[in-house]
Amino acid sequence: MGELSNKEILDTLGVETQTKKKAAHTAREERIIAGFEEIQRFVEENGHLPQHGEDKDIFERIYATRLEQIRRLKECRELLIGLDHQELLDEQTPELESQAKEMTDEELLAELGADPVRDGDVRTLRHVKPRAEINAAEEIANRTLCKEFEKFKPVFEAVQNELDSGIRHTVSFKDDATVEQGNLFILSGQKVYVASKGEEFRNRNDKIDSRLRVIYDNGTESDILMRSLQRALNKDEKGRRITNPNAGPLFEGTQEQDDQASGTIYVLRSKSSHPLVKEHGKVLHKIGVTGGDIRKRIANAAHDPTFLMADVEIVATYDLYNINRAKLENIIHRFFEPARLEIEITDRFGKPVVPREWFIAPLFIIDETVEKIREGTIGDFRYDVENVQLVER
Repeated sequence: MGELSNKEILDTLGVETQTKKKAAHTAREERIIAGFEEIQRFVEENGHLPQHGEDKDIFERIYATRLEQIRRLKECRELLIGLDHQELLDEQTPELESQAKEMTDEELLAELGADPVRDGDVRTLRHVKPRAEINAAEEIANRTLCKEFEKFKPVFEAVQNELDSGIRHTVSFKDDATVEQGNLFILSGQKVYVASKGEEFRNRNDKIDSRLRVIYDNGTESDILMRSLQRALNKDEKGRRITNPNAGPLFEGTQEQDDQASGTIYVLRSKSSHPLVKEHGKVLHKIGVTGGDIRKRIANAAHDPTFLMADVEIVATYDLYNINRAKLENIIHRFFEPARLEIEITDRFGKPVVPREWFIAPLFIIDETVEKIREGTIGDFRYDVENVQLVER
């Protein structure tokens, strides 16, 4: 008997030898499968579903739109259900008619606001940055060395002195998002000075914008757009506006009709017999600010540790208008900090108290200090206690 062929042997053993035809997919179905596999690879590599958002990569945004489209089309779900080992199709999405048109990659890109690829393959798209990255680059702009920084350096030094003295302070940028020439900000820990502001124009979103010349306290500058600076300050949790000290008249010999009285700076001298008080005699003064009647304020001085448990006399007062009393008092106390009297007294209950508003400073120095505050130049000076004079910093 002749040798059996392989087919005969397999037939004898009952092994099916008929070749099963592989189900053929149309070109459209192959494209849908390939697109779905790209989404699957994204999920495997990133550990989450693709999402929308200007801060997302253009490919992730395409995949997010594509997945929504697949979920809506019954024919797509039926085609892909056997390949969906990640259960990407489980989320309920409103179904479209089966004959709904599938969007091409070019159409996806157009819907997302990107330029369509030229050869019809989204995978050939190169170097497309997320919108957040583009915004960040624009906000940083191209900083260059400021060749005129010596002209601006005194501005930053004066501002820092005024911040230290309490003449200026910082506020949340979101409370006032305007940007004008001469404004000062703190951005990413650096002081920012708006040296100039160009003509206003409408940007592509029909918003008012302007080109700025911005100087940074590290000696660099940039020509950032106003709205880019605003975005950067809003995004920076510590972004701040540095206030302008010229917020209106501090002290006036005559009150204008529209001025609102804010209170009085008072200078007192103690009649205490405490040895330390008597030692400094007429150069020891209490300096404070009140919005009420100063005479009522001191009526109970002999029983108040703030007044050294002794009567006091008023030696000078300065009326003020349109000013924050608490901030002004803080300016004065910080300025005279080196001359603060270190004294501990006992109140009427036997409890030790350390008063904080008494300073070793003659009246003419206080007068001069008030004048510097009124002029807005107090940040340029300090009190030299040893030589009893105001000196430039």
